[in-house]
Amino acid sequence: MPRPLGELEDAVMTRVWKWNRPVTVREVLEDLQKERSIAYTTVMTVLDNLHQKGWVRREAEGRAYRYEAVSTRAAYAAALMNDAWSQSDNPAAALVAFFGMMSEEQRQALSDAVRIVQGPETAEPAERREPAEHPERAERARPADENPGSAQGGAGR
Repeated sequence: MPRPLGELEDAVMTRVWKWNRPVTVREVLEDLQKERSIAYTTVMTVLDNLHQKGWVRREAEGRAYRYEAVSTRAAYAAALMNDAWSQSDNPAAALVAFFGMMSEEQRQALSDAVRIVQGPETAEPAERREPAEHPERAERARPADENPGSAQGGAGR
């Protein structure tokens, strides 16, 4: 699991992810200088550190390097979420709390993502699904060993 990026590492990786092509230290520097005062050697050191940590690969171009992201920002965010979730002593409760923090747009994005992952062959017809306004029916229908928090006497709800 990757450690969260530091502030400057995130600022640099944001550009690498956004541009989605091999970039030079100079390109990142010039874009960062629109927001803050920063030295060429600082950006070079950050990109070198990101290379050593496995976030970017680099290819020599003359006396300099071009850096390219190894994975996407979405994969990074997913890895952070997975790590946080897996560290919980009650993953179901952690998910319920997380979902409760989501905006309506985020919940819709989650719903869309679940549909994509499940694919059309596993999606239930609408008439067989429990209505969303009665989630307790779906919970009661599950065997006790599948109910979130059932091992702790309902503490996870």
